[in-house]
Amino acid sequence: MNVGVAHSEVNPNTRVMNSRGIWLAYVISVGVLHVVLLSIPFFSIPVVWTLTNVIHNLVMYLLLHTVKGTPFETPDQGRHRLLTHWEQIDHGTQCTSSRKFLSVSPVVLYLLTSFYTKYDPAHFLINTASLLSVLLPKLPQFHGVRVFGINRY
Repeated sequence: MNVGVAHSEVNPNTRVMNSRGIWLAYVISVGVLHVVLLSIPFFSIPVVWTLTNVIHNLVMYLLLHTVKGTPFETPDQGRHRLLTHWEQIDHGTQCTSSRKFLSVSPVVLYLLTSFYTKYDPAHFLINTASLLSVLLPKLPQFHGVRVFGINRY
């Protein structure tokens, strides 16, 4: 047993979305969130779908676009300490299968939510704002960009 030795991967964040079963776990976790919200008796179906969408997008925004650095001790000398998790996925290469999956999944959830809320204007506005908040930071033009200096350090 080697104690205090970093793993061989330079930065495990770069390959986490390519691991086996992570996409299935992602879909199952969104499904579990939806079922838990459905079990709350005083929520209507449109409210549950909107809450599922907003909670999903909020968690994904926090995990992918605000958390910086690596949670592991890595031998890369802190090169990734100023990059968000989204910027670290697949070493920053754009249009990989992992990035496409993480970009398409909020859109699919948004379409499902819009359908089940019957395009109610209030729900539609909330869900559209939530979708834009997670899709815009994923654009290649925003790679490494800190709007108004937020999350710069």
